[in-house]
Amino acid sequence: MDHSGQPVSPLEQALHAARALVLADLIAGEVAEADVVSLIEDAVVERRWWVEQWPEGAGYVVGLVAQDVQDALLERYGRWPLCPVCGQGDPHALDVEPELGPDPHWVCHKAGVRVASVGSLGTAMGGPST
Repeated sequence: MDHSGQPVSPLEQALHAARALVLADLIAGEVAEADVVSLIEDAVVERRWWVEQWPEGAGYVVGLVAQDVQDALLERYGRWPLCPVCGQGDPHALDVEPELGPDPHWVCHKAGVRVASVGSLGTAMGGPST
């Protein structure tokens, strides 16, 4: 239920979940500054329109919001999230896979490993599990 007592639509549930999971990963990477959090809000607004046009895509919103925030961060600040698996060589960012699909996760293409589900980066980076 929302504040007015109305049931929350599956679309809004998907968007809220995406916001929460990506925010958890930003916090895990210690980059959840106010201006960075606004990037999540921008991505959620954009994806709300997208999923209104294609309701079957609601299950893909988490991965898409993660990619949107990652792209926006790259333009403003640099690569995120940096790979916690590869301890040497040039720092590199993880990628979201699948690019358009359910159960998105962060992967390191250099090492060829799945690092964490979107929203669970804290555990991969040595933080407490959620």
